[in-house]
This record gives sequence, structure tokens and C-alpha cells, in this order.
Amino acid sequence: MQVKPIVNPEFPSRWAVILAFDVKVEREAQELADSHGVKIFTADIIYHLSDAFIKWRDDRIKAEREKFKDIAVFPCKLRVLPQFIFNSRDPIVCGVIVEAGILKVGTPISVPSKESVYLGRVESLELNHKKVEEARRGAELCIKIAALPGDAPKMYGRHFDHNDLLMSRVSRESIDALKQYFRDDLGKEDWKLVIELKKAFNVY
Repeated sequence: MQVKPIVNPEFPSRWAVILAFDVKVEREAQELADSHGVKIFTADIIYHLSDAFIKWRDDRIKAEREKFKDIAVFPCKLRVLPQFIFNSRDPIVCGVIVEAGILKVGTPISVPSKESVYLGRVESLELNHKKVEEARRGAELCIKIAALPGDAPKMYGRHFDHNDLLMSRVSRESIDALKQYFRDDLGKEDWKLVIELKKAFNVY
């Protein structure tokens, strides 16, 4: 029996697989699949085949997310709480409220209203005296922003103040990584914020 493959040209090629249930894969077929980067799964029991594919898929997703986690930048918009300025110069330590989006450790922060001055990356987050990895809209927490090595340190009160919104600094590369590997982590409002950030930082 000849099996005719169905090809979806819009589907990412890295997910191209063949599930071979209770059939023998000839050497030529295996070599052809290998040359095109197509993974072949074989099993004589259908649920073993399904389990093997699901594990491979989940492991691959996890590995790709880990690889691109420092490239993808989640959208966030923060407002400084002026009564909670603990350190005004690098590292900047202050209280903020997340007005929109998702704030994560490692997020690069800029101030669009001040010619997009770059403050640094989020080094740590503390909510209710506990370290956290992320915070979402409505959260009030303490944030530490550290300048990158070689960058001139910025100062609260000189380069920005509580009247300025702090935003995650996005790029074309970071948005592409977000779309490809973290799409389901964002809701509709988060994607609207991505569009707003693209305009703020002139990303096309």
C-alpha cells in the first residue's frame, strides 16, 4: 500500500514528523527522512506511539523556550511609586505598579518619554517580601534594575521620575522569539501592548 503524505506549507518544518504504526520503515525511507530533518516514530502499540511523540514534542518545546528565554522580551508597562525609592542610582531599587503586561526578571527597561533612555535589566523582583520571577497587571512590588557592564548608570530624579512610564524595551528579534516560542503565554491585552511598544521603540 502506498501512503500519500499531506504537506502543510505553513507548518514549521521543525515539527515535521512521521508516525508509523505497526509498519516497518525501510532503510531508504529512513535515510530520506533523515536528510530532510523529519523524525520518524515507530511502535506496534498505538498509545506507545502517541506517548513517544508527545514526550518528544514537550521536550523540544521546553528546550526551545529555554534557549530563547533571554531573547524574548515580554511586554510590560510600569509606573514608579515615588514613596518607595530605595536606591536612586545603579542599581535602581524602587517600588512600581504593573500597569499592563507581564514583568519578568531579566526584562530590559527603557523610558520612551525620555528619548527611550535605557535603564538596564530587571535583576530581581520582590512581592510581599518574597522573591518572584514575574508579576502581572495590578501588582505592586519592589524592582531592582541594574545597568549592563559598560553602560553609564542612570539615576532616578535625573534621567526619569515618577511621571514617566517604564516599559520593556522590545526589538524585532525579541518580538519574533516571543511569537514563535511564547505565544500562548500572552493574552489579547498583552499582544495589544506589544503593538504599543513597537510604536514606542520604532520597531518595524
